[in-house]
Amino acid sequence: MSVSIVMAAKNASAHVREAIESSLAQGGCVRELIVVDDGSTDNTAAVVHGLGDRRIQLLANAGSGVSAARNLGAQRATGSWLMFLDADDRLRPGAVSTLMAAAQNAPEAVLVYGDYDRIDGKGRPIGRRAFLRRRSKPSGRVLERLVGGNFIVNGGIMIIRPDAFHAAGGFDESLQYCEDWHCWCRLAALGEFEFIDALLLDYRVHAANTMNAALRSPQDFFPAANKIFCDKLILSKLPPELIPRLRRAADLHLFTYAAAQAIRFGRYREAITYILRIAQRSPRYTPRALARLSLTCAGI
Repeated sequence: MSVSIVMAAKNASAHVREAIESSLAQGGCVRELIVVDDGSTDNTAAVVHGLGDRRIQLLANAGSGVSAARNLGAQRATGSWLMFLDADDRLRPGAVSTLMAAAQNAPEAVLVYGDYDRIDGKGRPIGRRAFLRRRSKPSGRVLERLVGGNFIVNGGIMIIRPDAFHAAGGFDESLQYCEDWHCWCRLAALGEFEFIDALLLDYRVHAANTMNAALRSPQDFFPAANKIFCDKLILSKLPPELIPRLRRAADLHLFTYAAAQAIRFGRYREAITYILRIAQRSPRYTPRALARLSLTCAGI
């Protein structure tokens, strides 16, 4: 068993070395690290070249987008599992071996995933997810839970069977945001997921994050939700009578996520706007959203 790590990188020179070094430090279970330079205009490629490890492959994607970059890397991968690590995040020691050990005990799983905590732009811990115990993330057939909201969030906390990834069609290159959520949903339609309660990744939160609420609104994320709820593979695995309720849950999740990100970046007026939208759409859900946002205020 081995893992191919695919890393899409665009103007990532500030953090890509740390991301790569965290990958190579995982040991022999990492077969290769495929870095796809997505049309960088900084010295990302030079940083990658300078590391000089035989496991690193550097490909060029000419600015075709993160989904195309990841798909290209996956096509070149030769490991028995795939991981998609962002170029500004870093794996914690032993993350890959922990995932692979869990995979050996879950032969039916097409995807094995764990959890993450947050760091700031300088790599300092800012999250407090370690305070949460017995986090409620599902294993097995997770599709109904997943279409109602992306509880996985980051590809660097998982390994995926390549045959399942390719059967799911990879990442949809027409989506600009939440393309990973759509991909995970298609994978969940194909097979089981396995969750392990371990913090595996330092997820870097900074102003250049694609999903930064300082730059994005829930409306940016709705095209992915529309894609999910028009996807024949996904819909074929869901009870038809549940689909309207799951779509409402997905929309509320997106507003809650946007409010949480706005709070993290100090944009409180935007957060209040999103909370009011939640209250208008579902008074019953509002206390749950407020409870989630209280954890955000606590750094969790």
